[in-house]
Amino acid sequence: MRAPVESGQKRPTSNPSLLAWVDEMAKMCKPDRVYWCDGSPEEKQRLTEEAVAGGVLIPLDQKKLPGCYFHHSNPNDVARVEHLTFICTPTKEEAGPTNNWMAPQEAYHKLAAIYDGAMKGRTLYVVPYVMGPARSPFAKVGIELTDSVYVALNMGIMTRMGKVALDRLGPTSAEFNKGLHSVADCNPERRFICHFPQDNTIWSVGSGYGGNALLGKKCLALRIASYLAKNEGWLAEHMLILEAESPTGEKRYVAGAFPSACGKTNFAMMIPPKAFQGWKIRTVGDDIAWMRVGEDGRLWAVNPEYGYFGVAPGTNRKTNPNAMDTIKKDTLYTNVARTKDGDVWWEGMDGEVPAELIDWKGQPWKKGSAEKAAHPNSRFTAPVQNNPALSPSYDDPKGVPIDAIIFGGRRSTTVPLVLQSFDWKHGVYLGATMGSETTAAATGAVGVVRRDPMAMLPFCGYDMGSYLRHWLDMEKRIPKPPKVFLVNWFRKSQDGKFLWPGYGDNMRVLKWMLDRCQGAVGAQETALGFTPKAGDLDVRGLEHADIAGATRIDLGEWAGELESQTEWFQKIGKTLPRELEQQRQDLLAKVKAAK
Repeated sequence: MRAPVESGQKRPTSNPSLLAWVDEMAKMCKPDRVYWCDGSPEEKQRLTEEAVAGGVLIPLDQKKLPGCYFHHSNPNDVARVEHLTFICTPTKEEAGPTNNWMAPQEAYHKLAAIYDGAMKGRTLYVVPYVMGPARSPFAKVGIELTDSVYVALNMGIMTRMGKVALDRLGPTSAEFNKGLHSVADCNPERRFICHFPQDNTIWSVGSGYGGNALLGKKCLALRIASYLAKNEGWLAEHMLILEAESPTGEKRYVAGAFPSACGKTNFAMMIPPKAFQGWKIRTVGDDIAWMRVGEDGRLWAVNPEYGYFGVAPGTNRKTNPNAMDTIKKDTLYTNVARTKDGDVWWEGMDGEVPAELIDWKGQPWKKGSAEKAAHPNSRFTAPVQNNPALSPSYDDPKGVPIDAIIFGGRRSTTVPLVLQSFDWKHGVYLGATMGSETTAAATGAVGVVRRDPMAMLPFCGYDMGSYLRHWLDMEKRIPKPPKVFLVNWFRKSQDGKFLWPGYGDNMRVLKWMLDRCQGAVGAQETALGFTPKAGDLDVRGLEHADIAGATRIDLGEWAGELESQTEWFQKIGKTLPRELEQQRQDLLAKVKAAK
């Protein structure tokens, strides 16, 4: 029996594949009503009022923060759950050793039992959405069915949602991602995020948190899209896209992969230092890039998203002034702290710590408390149009041509400020072995390097060795490939101080990389790659930086680094491309010979 459609609402499509699937899922989940989202401003207002009435959203001070609302999630549901995220391929080998695997039929059976009747008493929201500019040949259509009005409102910010997606799908196409989401009883014991690449399907249950519940983001745009990209000959990557315009008006574009806590959004929204007057940095995207080979032989990228789902703690006027301006209006805040007069606060925000706050759980909080006022993973969801540094090309159907690909992790030693690869193969190797150091709180040991190839370890939708093979194979597809660089903003001196100031001063490194792409600046060839020579980096006006220390190559440290990578390569297993192991061996031989 079909679940009732909301009174007075006509189904906005006649697409038989879509209608049949919605009916089938509604029959299983048994909602009281089914509502089809159209993406209109009127609908946003109506759903927001519904969410406020139901206690899902709390209005903030509408004079200080117009259009902004607060949401606090279940305390057991505050982050992505990698250990409960599964790739459901016919064989375990297809998922690979770095992913959790579940057989497709087992996953469908297990989750169907949880979905059965999970939406009783609730509304099922049908959320049609497009990832990518709506008129772009890159774009993909998804349909998310959810029982969370919070998710529906977030998808309205993060994607091109509603009628635009149904128009793109058309009346007959069955080419859409089938995403089913239910918070259900929000029980961690009954929480699963399952991806079925061969079926272009995502089932997520038991969580209302963004990365687990906004299925267009990590689930479709990376895990499913990376699988599609392998089969279709393109790249779906966890990368920012940045536009750099010189004082003469020349525009260049870079894509950059950084694991969490490595300054990715800050780099995408960077404000250049005073010495770079006339330069403009604009954001095309801050998190995901879909890249295809254009007719001109270059790699062209689009940002599939339409909003920012950013981490709040640590965001302030120094680290990211453009983000602070972006979140002033029409923003949903999740698990931040609040002031009693309806403002928001988090650790690392500008100004004095307030004497009293309402913490992320809704409890009273006083200055000096041992507990965090905002959750460390508290978030903001804001429209891209709010960004004062938004590139006009963010919605270009063709995308933008990528001049350079940048890989960067958080390393206190070994990895220099910037390193250019010798060629594409060496660049893939640098991306495949990049990583960040863990903390004692997380692992019980300080300085353990967690390898995170291309920052895709949690987001690759298939076997990691096959993913790296696809990267190597892309060289044959790209007649004019981008240059590849490795950066590290986080190198420290022996007394624990950062050698490089970071933030806006990263423009100095970006300028050198862009000049290298054009052959306009020199470099020093080392055993590991090309680094800036003394005087190559523009350091005008820069104080308190140890340029020599930040850019130094320590061959002893690198010998240990290269030898330590064997453990990571062994974990990838038999599908590791032999070219990458050969790269490691060749570099190790060069390092030892140069010592």
